[in-house]
Amino acid sequence: MNTPILLSKLKSLTLIIFTLVLSCSVQASHPNLVITQADVLDMRKAINEQGRFATAYKNLKAKVDLQMALPIEVPVPKDGGGGYTHERHKKNYQLMYDAGILFQLSQDKTYADYVRNMLLAYAQLYPTLELHPARKVKSQNSGKLFWQSLNEAVWLVHTIQAYDFVYGALSAQDIKRIETNLLKPVALFLSEGQPSTFNKVHNHGTWATAGVGMAGYVMNEPEWVEKALYDLEKSGKGGFLKQLDELFSPQGYYNEGPYYQRYALLPFVTFAKAIDNNDPQRKIFQYRDGIVLKAIDTTIQLSYSGLFFPINDAIKSKGIDTIELVHGVALAYSLTKEPGYLDIAKQQNQIILSGNGLKVAQALDQGLAAPYPFISVAFGDGSDGKQGALVIMRSQLAGDQAVLFKPAAQGLGHGHFDKLTWQFYDQTKEIVSDYGAARFLNVEAKFGGRYLPENESYAKQTVAHNTVVVDETSHFDGDVEVGNANAPVLSYFETSSRGTVSSAKIDTAYQGVELKRTMALVNLTELEKTIVLDVFDVVASGEHQLDLPLHYQGQLIDMNFALSVSTDQLSALGAKNGYQHLWLKGRGLPEQGLAKVSWLNENGRFYTHTSLVNGQEEFLFTQLGANDPHFNLRNEQAFVRRVNNKKQHQFISVLEPHGEYNPGKEYTLDAASQVTQLSYSQQGEVMLINITIAGVSYLIAINQVPDGSIKQNFQYQDQSFSINSRLAVFALNDDEE
Repeated sequence: MNTPILLSKLKSLTLIIFTLVLSCSVQASHPNLVITQADVLDMRKAINEQGRFATAYKNLKAKVDLQMALPIEVPVPKDGGGGYTHERHKKNYQLMYDAGILFQLSQDKTYADYVRNMLLAYAQLYPTLELHPARKVKSQNSGKLFWQSLNEAVWLVHTIQAYDFVYGALSAQDIKRIETNLLKPVALFLSEGQPSTFNKVHNHGTWATAGVGMAGYVMNEPEWVEKALYDLEKSGKGGFLKQLDELFSPQGYYNEGPYYQRYALLPFVTFAKAIDNNDPQRKIFQYRDGIVLKAIDTTIQLSYSGLFFPINDAIKSKGIDTIELVHGVALAYSLTKEPGYLDIAKQQNQIILSGNGLKVAQALDQGLAAPYPFISVAFGDGSDGKQGALVIMRSQLAGDQAVLFKPAAQGLGHGHFDKLTWQFYDQTKEIVSDYGAARFLNVEAKFGGRYLPENESYAKQTVAHNTVVVDETSHFDGDVEVGNANAPVLSYFETSSRGTVSSAKIDTAYQGVELKRTMALVNLTELEKTIVLDVFDVVASGEHQLDLPLHYQGQLIDMNFALSVSTDQLSALGAKNGYQHLWLKGRGLPEQGLAKVSWLNENGRFYTHTSLVNGQEEFLFTQLGANDPHFNLRNEQAFVRRVNNKKQHQFISVLEPHGEYNPGKEYTLDAASQVTQLSYSQQGEVMLINITIAGVSYLIAINQVPDGSIKQNFQYQDQSFSINSRLAVFALNDDEE
């Protein structure tokens, strides 16, 4: 035979053999996303041993077996969020994921066949679909299976993992049908079909890039992976890495707030793990100084008593047991072996069937958990960490207490117009509250489960929060773009054994008005009490009406000033910017001195808000629910401190937890406020608050000197004092700090 021809045939044969070997190796490498073959081998061993992991496996198997006994349903999409078809498709992707992992662990092909049959049903349906019939008319991100493409991306993130689990059990014909008619069209629809969403630095973009990138790894489409990482043009101006750059501060705080940090966490954690397994040379968990791990840890810190702080568009019932953080905690423990993460995992009480989940389960079985260290911290906002901050103050002196102070950035479209607002938590309950989102999530009867109109007309408006409102107009005049372009300045933050103090300011919320707020959670160790100190300064170029609302949870008990109350007819507090939703129920004008308002929370504790007033502050007592024809809003209470025609004003107050009410055992303790004196003065850069509480006189000094020399000396009541920090507390009775 001619030598060149022989060499040509040998080369062709070699290429064929190489292709076959590569094909076999690719097939053998599945699963190759979050869970690897090495993980599978370890997990198969663990399900035959005693422990949390085996229990979780048995529980999931029993649950999935019940579902698999029912007919597969892949309905034509019809409903919005919360409707039957919407929920059915959500249930389907979770079932496929669960059945897929059960196949890997049990090696029972019944589970693979179930996933195969459902994927084939979707492959038959998907090519017939137009945009979803329940989509928003003006929406730029409509889905096909779901009313918005965000849900479609979530579907793909789960479904591509299910496909990865069963890939090795599928025939070549099935693979072709599933990829050609379903998975590739979904991936292309979410990327090339919606470039504005795919390239967007936003949680919608995060889910889309994660789903498409993971599909690229499974279906050997490296170009998809590159586009998912760097945007459709691979310019680096968008994509997954840009989202890691811009959506998180250097400390791992997510710009949209805790609720959306929790939601966005799953695609970040899941895609990062897939990247690490497939492209370890990218060192994704070292990217930006370990930003993925920081984001997980920060998500935990952004919670109190198991629930996330409800700022911005938040559903208040979401907490650390959410599945996104279950995956996050499992990854964090796998990377660090920090025992505090096991404490959170124990509280979550959910073991996921993955390599990371196995490590958590085994460590919990060995009793390695240690208390997670919740701390007082200021999380810088914005990609550079300098666009304000979200401040958490904590104390364990009188029970588990926390103040959330919000001199943070706007938070994109989910942000609320509430610069320098605050919330207070005590004994597991929210005391000074924030409304969160006006939405009944997935309750289709309430506006299709979407955000209610009142989310815009009330929940986002400044009066719905605990911060100053100028002339009944919301911050930035309710303009999101202006809000996103302007953030408060965090002047300082400090924490010590005496408490935590922080101050911030902003001069762009209103033209010609500077707002400055200083807050402190102060430990009065001699009394084993804490108080919240609040000093709000407003300085303007012209005269304005200034309102400072305080929204509280509980039953109003008493106030120390006369109140004129509307008992048979109510009117709204105002006409717009959220005021139209507040019934005005009563009003009072306290005399100069101390104005006190007390309420009782469901935790059985009393709270008194004591204000230092000059005789010109009117107190307006409100109840939410005016101009709400569909009863969409919760009936919540507030009182508003109001002054008129002011160029400058200082709102000074103290919140005091006290006493106990036990109706079951029929006793009440210390129902009355123990604050008997409150005064304010300023010496240079030192703010001085003299408070007498429970017979003890304290001088609280807050050092506001700009960065530089912090030590300050001052005189008070013919005594010499020195402060070498931001916050000092002196018990004047015995002259000791």
